[in-house]
Amino acid sequence: MKYQANKDNKRTYTVSLILILISIGIVLISLNTGSLQIAPLQVIQTLFGYGDYTSSLVLYEYRMPRILITMLGGIGLGISGAILQGLSRNPLADPGILGLHSGAAFGLIIFITYFHSLDEYAAILIPLFTFLGGLLTAFIIILLAYERTKGLLPIRLILTGIAVSAGFSAVTLFLSLRLNEETYTFASRWLVGNVWGRDWIHVTALFPWILVLAPFAWFQSRTLNALSLGDEVAASLGTSVQSQRLLMMATAVGLSCASVAMVGGIGFIGLVAPHLARRLVGPMYQGFLPVAGLIGMVILVLADTVGRSIFQPNAIPAGVIVAAIGAPYFLYLLTKTK
Repeated sequence: MKYQANKDNKRTYTVSLILILISIGIVLISLNTGSLQIAPLQVIQTLFGYGDYTSSLVLYEYRMPRILITMLGGIGLGISGAILQGLSRNPLADPGILGLHSGAAFGLIIFITYFHSLDEYAAILIPLFTFLGGLLTAFIIILLAYERTKGLLPIRLILTGIAVSAGFSAVTLFLSLRLNEETYTFASRWLVGNVWGRDWIHVTALFPWILVLAPFAWFQSRTLNALSLGDEVAASLGTSVQSQRLLMMATAVGLSCASVAMVGGIGFIGLVAPHLARRLVGPMYQGFLPVAGLIGMVILVLADTVGRSIFQPNAIPAGVIVAAIGAPYFLYLLTKTK
C-alpha cells in the first residue's frame, strides 16, 4: 500500500511538472500573440525589465492581466468541476451543466443593473455578486434534487440543474434587455467568454478567491475521497456527510462563480479537466484535484491564445473555442456513461 501511494505521488508530481512546463510555453507564446508581434527574446527581456516602452506597455497593461485572468479562471473551473463530480458521484457534473454559470450570470446582471460600472474598484464586488447568484442556484438545485430516503440523486441533479439554468437564463435575458446598448454589448461579450479588456483590477478581484478556496479544497481531499464513495461509506468513515457536502458545495460554487465573473460563462472546462486528470493520476483527490486545476489552466490559456492568433484580426472568444472542443467530448462521455 505504501509503495502504491509513493508511486501515485511520483506520477502526480511528474504530470504536474509537465503541465506547468506546458503552461509556461503557452504563456510565452500568448505574450507574443496579438496585433503587435513581439519577438520571444524581446518578451523575455521585457519580463526581466530590459524591454522598451512599447513592449512594456503592451505586455504589462494589456496581455499580462488577460493571461493571468485565464490562468486563474482555468484553475478555478477545473477544481470546481472535480469537486462537483465527486459530490454528485456523477461523471457528467459540471458547473455549467448544473446551472451554476446561469446563476453567476444572473448575479453579474444584477451588479451591472444597480452599479452601472465594471471598472475601477467596483469590479472587486463582481465575484461576490456572482457567488451569491451561484449560491442561490445551488440551493434551489439541491432542494429539488434531494430525497430524504435516497439522498442526493445524481440523475435528478443534472435534470434539475438544466431546468433551473433555463429559468435563471430567462430572467438574466429579461434584465439584460433593460440595459443601455453599450452596457448590454459589454455584458454579452463578458458572458460568452470573451476576456478582452481585462485589467489588473480584475486580477485583484479574482486572485483572493482562487488563493483561498483552491488550497482549502486540497486540504479537504480526504473528505472528498469519502464523499465520492457514497453517503453510507462516508458516514462509516466518520465524515459528517451533510455539513461537509454543503461546505464543499459552497467551495465549488465560490471557485466556479468567481472564475465566471472574470472569464465569462465558459463551459465544459469543469467537465473535461477532471476527466483528463483522473485518467492521468487516478481518482484520489490528493493528486487528482491539483492536476484538474492545472489542466483547466492549460485549456483556457490555450483556447484564448488560439482565438487571438489564428483568427486575426477578428479574435474568437475563448468560450467559443472551449465549447467547440468540449461539446463533442461531452457527447462522447454521454454515450460511454451508463
